[in-house]
Parts: sequence; structure tokens; C-alpha cells
Amino acid sequence: MSNSEPRVVVTGMGVLAPNGHGLEEFGRALRDGVSGIAFHQQLADLNFACQVGGVPDDVEAIQDRYLTGEELFAMNANMVYAAIATVDAWTDAGLDLPGPDSAEPDWDTGGIIGTGIGGIDTIAETLAPRTQAGRVKRLGSTMVEQIMSSGNSARIAGKLGLGNQVSTNSSACNTGTEAVIQGYHRIRDGLARRMLAGGSEGHSHYIWAGFDAMRVLNRTKNDDPEGASRPMSASAAGFVPGSGAGVLMLEDLDSARERGARIYAEVIGCALNCGGHRQGGSMTAPNPVSVQRCLGAALDMAGISGEEVDAVNGHLTATFADPHEVHNWAHALGREPRDMPWIQSTKSLIGHGLGAAGGLECVAAVLELHEGFVHGSLNCEDLHPELEDYADRIPHESVEAPDLSIIAKASFGFGDVNGCVIFRKFD
Repeated sequence: MSNSEPRVVVTGMGVLAPNGHGLEEFGRALRDGVSGIAFHQQLADLNFACQVGGVPDDVEAIQDRYLTGEELFAMNANMVYAAIATVDAWTDAGLDLPGPDSAEPDWDTGGIIGTGIGGIDTIAETLAPRTQAGRVKRLGSTMVEQIMSSGNSARIAGKLGLGNQVSTNSSACNTGTEAVIQGYHRIRDGLARRMLAGGSEGHSHYIWAGFDAMRVLNRTKNDDPEGASRPMSASAAGFVPGSGAGVLMLEDLDSARERGARIYAEVIGCALNCGGHRQGGSMTAPNPVSVQRCLGAALDMAGISGEEVDAVNGHLTATFADPHEVHNWAHALGREPRDMPWIQSTKSLIGHGLGAAGGLECVAAVLELHEGFVHGSLNCEDLHPELEDYADRIPHESVEAPDLSIIAKASFGFGDVNGCVIFRKFD
């Protein structure tokens, strides 16, 4: 690689979301405002207050196209979701799948595929009860593979023959966005030519139970699943849990050009920080100063002003924090409410994918740049009173935006952690 800092571009994407598998289906769902939220009888049977959630459809019908029976035997839903989205990102980037007998790893390519909670369903359903019953010998030889968080990336490394950094990050709801930022820096530092980056989360009542107990999930719309995820709404009553996976193939621009690869967008800036549980921040609430500093640092790295941002794909979960987040964006961008970029919440369509959220939403943002549209946010016709001044900048239906050039994506997670990545349409 050259001694100059490489430019980092997106050359492939994979997505498995509650409202679509693959870029074509997912992109169409975004444009058409198709919700992936559904009622789940199991949650009702278990006395959950929130009985709706976002789960990808018909995964069992497609997983055999991606994974062998032997591989699936040692994988839980979280790992399967990650593998499907990552293989799709690989092939979408124009790369051939290596055969199982290929001799040498791809030393130039790595992967950071994060998860928030990971294989807790395997622990709860198999590891814990068999161990407590004294049946350790019945756990099988693949138990560690199934429960270790790094099983996400480790399985993919073997599938694709990755020879560069392979790891699984975890930073709550900031996980997927953080993975993209870490992958970006790996390439920018000249340590890799390509990095698969994103996040995944399985659908599991064991994951969702803790949030239900916290009373942060929507419990008012069990009879209206598609109306349950209500970011920026006056009647928002908590987030809707989701699942799935979203993965980007990040690549050194020189490498992409050498391969003749299609380029979706360029990563021009990013930032990570923590609010230190100070200035109003806590384990569950963001420090507004740190949020604004994170957004500002990403703009500074990109070398752009806030006036140049055309759209914001926010974290926006349908909790009390939504109005504060929008105000933080306005402060960081230095813009008045009626002069703001388009503001949107992908969670209104798919729920909150936790560790997968940032990956899913980065795919959505890049698709929008590439195809020139801004998807609408569902269920916020009754806009929160504190956001009424922003009403003209919050579309409820998709807006065609052929001149869309720069979109900022941010995620904020438990632990007071923040991440922001800025994508520019590649020209």
C-alpha cells in the first residue's frame, strides 16, 4: 500500500432485516415505508408487556444456501444472521467465495462484526440447564464456539478465509456503527485493504426480557404492531426490540479501482467517544455534551461544515431521548430547526436492532446516498411538541433526493457511548 493515507469507500453491502433480506428487498421496503414489526405469540405466552418485535422472515428457508449443516450445528441465530449478511456483502463487492480447500488466507482482508448481547439464548436454553443438572458431558464439543461473542467473526473468518484483523466488538447500541469506524481506521492506517464491518443481533426473548423489565419497550401497541415503533412521536412509549444484521465492505480506494469494483459511497469522517456518566449522562442516558462533541469531531475529520450535511440518520429510538437527540444534532450542525437536513429514524420501520442497529442503519444510509432518496419515518404524524419546529425536515414518506450528497449516521448506547460516521456519495 502507498505511504499516503488511503481513502476508504464502500464496495459491498449485506443486510438481513425484519423488513427485507438483500439490498433490493430492503431498499424497496425503505422506499415504500414497509414495517417489519409483528406480534409474537411467544412473548404474550411469557407475560411480556411488549409483545411485538422485529424478526427477519424465513431465515431457515435461506440459511442452507449460505452455511453447511455442520456449520449450522454450532451456530445460534445471532451468528447465522451475521454470516448471511457478511457473505452477501462479500459477494456484492464482486469477490468470489473461497473454496473450503483454498490454501492461503486473504491477508489483506479482515472483519469486525459486532454484537450487543450475542448468544445468550444458547446459554439460557442449553449451557445453564445442562450444567446445573450435572450433564456437562452432554454439552457437546461446540458449546464454546456457540457462546463466545467472537464466534460471530470467527465463523466468518473461516468461511471467507480472512487473514487480517478478525474480531467482534461490543458497545451496546453503538456496536454496529463502532465496527464501521474501527474498520475504517484499520484501512486508513494502512493495515488492511478491505474490512467487513457491521453488527448483528439474534431474536431472543432472553435478550428482550431485560429491556421489558426496565419498562423501556412499547407496551401500548400489541394490537397494532406496525404502529408500535414511534420515534419522534408525542405518543412514543418506548422502543420496539429488533434483530438482524447489516454489514459493509470497506475498501481502500486504490484497491477498489484496481479491481474495477462498484463504489457505493465514501467514508469521509467518523468519531467515537464516551460521556463518562457525567453532565447528565449515565449507564442509560447520554451526556449531551459528549454527543455534540462526537458529532462535531466527525464533521471536523470530514473537513465539512454542518451546513453541508443533507440528511441525518439518527439513533432515534422512540424514548424520552429523541427530542434531546434532535436538539443535539441542531447544536452540532450549527443550524436552525427549519434549516436542518432531512431527519429520519430507520427504527420506525424495523425496530431497535441493538448490536445490529448501527450496521442495519449504515446500510440504509449508504443505499439512500447511492439511489438518491430519503426514507420516511413512520408513526410520527403526532410529532413530539418539542420537535414541532423541525416538522418540515422530518418526512413521513420517502422523498426523492437525486442531489443527496452527504449523510451523517450516529448511534448512542448504554454506557454513555457515542459514534458518528459520515458518508459521501462517491463521484
